[in-house]
Amino acid sequence: MLYPQNIEQKLGFDKIREHIAEQCISSLGRAFVEKIRFSDDFKIIDRLIRQAAEFKLILQTESDFPEQNYIDVSEALSRAAIQGAFVSEEQFFEIKLSLRTIQQIIHFFKNKEEHIYPELKTLVNNSLPVSEDGKSGLDGWASVISQIDKIIDERGRVRDNASPELMDIRRRLLSEQSDLRRTLERILRTARNSGWIGDDMSLTIRDGRMVIPILSEHKRKLKGFVHDESATGQMAFIEPAEVLEANNEIRELESRERREIVKILERLTDFIRPHVPALRKAYLFLGIIDFIRAKAKFALEIDATAPFLVDGQALEWYRAKHPLLHLSFRKLGKDVIPLSVKINKDNRIVLVSGPNAGGKSVMLKTIGLVQYMAQCGLLVPTSPDSKVGVFKNIFIDIGDEQSIENDLSTYSSHLTNMKYFVNFSNKFTLFLIDEFGTGTEPSLGGAIAESILEQLLKSNAFGVINTHYTNLKVFADKHNGTINGAMKFDAEHLEPLYELEIGKPGSSFALEVAQKIGLSKQIVDNAKRKLGTQQIDFEKLIKELEIERKVFSEKNKEFIEKNQKLTATLEQYNGLKNFLEIEKKKILNEAKAQAKELLKEANRKIENTIREIKEVKAEKDLTKLLRQDLQEFEQKELKVQKVEETKAPAGEEWELGVGAINLGDYVRIKGQHTIGEIIAIKGKDAEVAIGALKTNIKLNRLEKMSKKEFREATKETPKAKISGIDMNEKMMNFSFNVDLRGKRSEEALGEVDSLMNDAIMLGYPELRIVHGKGDGILRTLIRQHLRNYKQVAGVADEHADRGGQGVTIVKMK
Repeated sequence: MLYPQNIEQKLGFDKIREHIAEQCISSLGRAFVEKIRFSDDFKIIDRLIRQAAEFKLILQTESDFPEQNYIDVSEALSRAAIQGAFVSEEQFFEIKLSLRTIQQIIHFFKNKEEHIYPELKTLVNNSLPVSEDGKSGLDGWASVISQIDKIIDERGRVRDNASPELMDIRRRLLSEQSDLRRTLERILRTARNSGWIGDDMSLTIRDGRMVIPILSEHKRKLKGFVHDESATGQMAFIEPAEVLEANNEIRELESRERREIVKILERLTDFIRPHVPALRKAYLFLGIIDFIRAKAKFALEIDATAPFLVDGQALEWYRAKHPLLHLSFRKLGKDVIPLSVKINKDNRIVLVSGPNAGGKSVMLKTIGLVQYMAQCGLLVPTSPDSKVGVFKNIFIDIGDEQSIENDLSTYSSHLTNMKYFVNFSNKFTLFLIDEFGTGTEPSLGGAIAESILEQLLKSNAFGVINTHYTNLKVFADKHNGTINGAMKFDAEHLEPLYELEIGKPGSSFALEVAQKIGLSKQIVDNAKRKLGTQQIDFEKLIKELEIERKVFSEKNKEFIEKNQKLTATLEQYNGLKNFLEIEKKKILNEAKAQAKELLKEANRKIENTIREIKEVKAEKDLTKLLRQDLQEFEQKELKVQKVEETKAPAGEEWELGVGAINLGDYVRIKGQHTIGEIIAIKGKDAEVAIGALKTNIKLNRLEKMSKKEFREATKETPKAKISGIDMNEKMMNFSFNVDLRGKRSEEALGEVDSLMNDAIMLGYPELRIVHGKGDGILRTLIRQHLRNYKQVAGVADEHADRGGQGVTIVKMK
């Protein structure tokens, strides 16, 4: 149920119709624009919106969809249905072109995979006709197109070979016309040489016969029949007697040609007459495609998307825009400030207050128009994550409905509307009321408005109301099911911000605006005294709250930025500290390893020196050189050891691993290098802790290690180099979207792991993985792999107009 009857004009939906009609290619589509109707059937609305969303995707991603020859041939089909009538050449040519377009559209969808454009494919399958011979789809029309193509050429004329008679007539006609032209050109040259005709004159046609233009003073010099004269009388158009018989023959052949063409067209019309019902269905399908295409084109124009449709009463919109205002502003190079609003069962009625010219009426019309568009099956200019419910009734009271004929004042018209609202509102109703209770004495109007609001609240209806009345703001604050809202206003500069804020009332700022525009302070102060302290205090409190909200909002934003910087700096510091500690241990271990190697080298040097002395039998000079060489090496070794002692950490001396293995001893498996600690002994078995790993091993397979060896073994164990993580850089470079199309499964899963690691570290709530559709193998692998992450709350397909099954949305816990 819609109220009032002119609701479309009130909301501006009639302008939406005009815009969609402009996007249609033919009258076939425009006929469906006129048939757009409001619906409360969830399944119908959902199907219409999905069709438009799929076609929008076609316009964005496909370039080969046919967009020509959407021709309305209903008149030709009506003639074809009449026994004895025939369709003209031009009309058959239009049927031929438009049927080819229909064929191309059907081929377009049949060549797509099953899961691509499912709603439009269903529409195509349901629209395919069945001919009398039992053939369906393209096969049912193939014979029609083929037969027309045999008769009608690409210029829209009947072909010469359409019949043997026509071919003979046209051959003779062409020969006669050629002979006639040669004869006339010879006569024309003679006339030109004789000065009877100007140099710029040429052969022409009068009454279907070829004639020569001659100056009037010379017309008697050429024997023939005068067919016409020029408007000034200076020229005469003469058919020479010499060609009179030839022209008669040509006229006769032309008459025979027309009669033969009519016979051919009659036979062709007889052929398609049984197919007329199927052809009507085909052109109905073509009109629907044109209509859906127009809806999709308009959706692109207003940045509209397919919302999340709810089978119930709900209204949760983000970044909604008034479509007509959006188009108007775009021409001026401006942007519409988007609207976000939420109405649910807990807060069914929103009372919006705020100053005049603050955007309340535009907000109300935006809600009404966008909801109406959605329930007419159109895409709407909101964020894709917006929720749009289905209402059975939409009632609006917007604008002045005073009527001289019906003796209604502005207030009376409002009360008439309120009477209808109260009588027929229920839980399936959405009502929109502008300037609730205005038009009469404020105190009385406010009391009546509050009483009506109580009744609307009891009806469980949903609605948005604009008001300036303080008592209604107080009512909304005290009653469950209602909530205050305000159009944001810059209280410091007294400028509207055109944004809706739910949860608190707004001030009219009437006194402040009056003072800003230049009314004297005396008038404003006098108004304050007349108004009374209670109202002044209330308005003052709202103003102060608005200023404080703005200040605290800025402070909160500043605090968040500082906290983020502090967190990033702390993480950088911790990362750097860990890095330095690990580098320190690594340097010490390297130094000890070098020292051990030097000791081994020293021993080898000494043994070699002794051996060489013995071999040369202690020759004095050589022995002296060898000793000098050994002393130099020892000095070098001492320096290295000194460096090692300087770098080595202080600590107690570790005892050698001797005796029986007891609790707390350090051990290793015989023949292995990994060292662990005994944490429990049970009979002949010991429980050994090796790092974070615990295992049971037979005692006879273990050997006791000294604490020194344990320390050296653990320090010499190679460790991965760890560097600090720049969280700021990671956050800036992080993308929640990854495209895996065309990649092998191993490579794709590796990128998924990388994305998940970063998302878990940064606490990102939602990820988007583009894998394409194909056979669904990569999608299945990725989703199975994601089940291994306990941080994943769930996975789902992307919305149809943003990729559908070709994109996986990952919700994080």
